[in-house]
Amino acid sequence: MHTLHTRLRRTSSGFALTAAALFAAAALPAQAQQQHAHVHGQLKLDVAIDGPTIVIAMESPLDNIVGFERAPKTDAEKKTVEAAIAQLRAADKLFTIDPAANCKLGPVDLRSGALGLGNPDPAESSGHADLDASFSFNCTQAAAAKFIDLNLFSAFKGARQIDVQIATAQGQFKRQLKRPSGAQAAQPSRLTLGK
Repeated sequence: MHTLHTRLRRTSSGFALTAAALFAAAALPAQAQQQHAHVHGQLKLDVAIDGPTIVIAMESPLDNIVGFERAPKTDAEKKTVEAAIAQLRAADKLFTIDPAANCKLGPVDLRSGALGLGNPDPAESSGHADLDASFSFNCTQAAAAKFIDLNLFSAFKGARQIDVQIATAQGQFKRQLKRPSGAQAAQPSRLTLGK
């Protein structure tokens, strides 16, 4: 998996330096512990708010997204992959940012060696395939965002837990969201962006 700095640099070079600096103190110990952590059912999100931009970087075992960790073999698997890619590219449906921020979806970058997307992580050759993504949102009032409603549990049935690191002008925060049970799993999970 890519480091936060590398993922954000690919998204926007000016933004990357600021966001990387915001995360540096909290991220280094976590990166040392979780380097190449590949746990089925878990997704990692890094959310950074800087100026008019909100960037969400996601790391996930491919199994969480499509139900397998290799290139698709059957027509049904190919359709599953196509549907998942379409959902990820329509990230404004997966991540509903507080309307006060007035955000529009910008660039979406998807990477997975098994799916032939982007420049995948060379460590993926260990037999565990991942999907890494970054989603940029251009906002008129990014700092006004108090929450993001996540629709990841309803979109991706393999996701059971989301570990989140957040960097804003107000500070750095960590959150952990668990898949709700029953009918609530179809509802968005609210991610608060402050204390």
